[in-house]
Amino acid sequence: MILQLDMSGETPIYLQIRNQIILGIGRGELHPGDSLPTVRQLASEVGINAMTVNKAYALLKAEGYIEIDRRHGAMIRPIPETPEEIDKEMKEQLALLAAQAAARGISREKFMEACAEAVESAKMLGGN
Repeated sequence: MILQLDMSGETPIYLQIRNQIILGIGRGELHPGDSLPTVRQLASEVGINAMTVNKAYALLKAEGYIEIDRRHGAMIRPIPETPEEIDKEMKEQLALLAAQAAARGISREKFMEACAEAVESAKMLGGN
């Protein structure tokens, strides 16, 4: 997986790294058990401070996307067995996105189109 980072963009680099890894998981480019580069490797490859990568990995770990082991480094976690927790979190995030769209004057139809496009671009597993 190749990270596409915008060094001059408004989104902090650590969030871009987080988002790119989550997109890789969602698109099936990264699988449970896959190893991620070490903090130092990724920082060196991308040309950023190791603390930035460390912050991204810590966030991914806290959110349950990766696990970090001193012997094996960072790896993609297996899909959680409690879909109810995932459903609740996903609905909360979607509600926030819908509220942000409404606050910016985006119509329901445009929001739903954007959701459909996001689902299609993520090539969601299961095909639904």
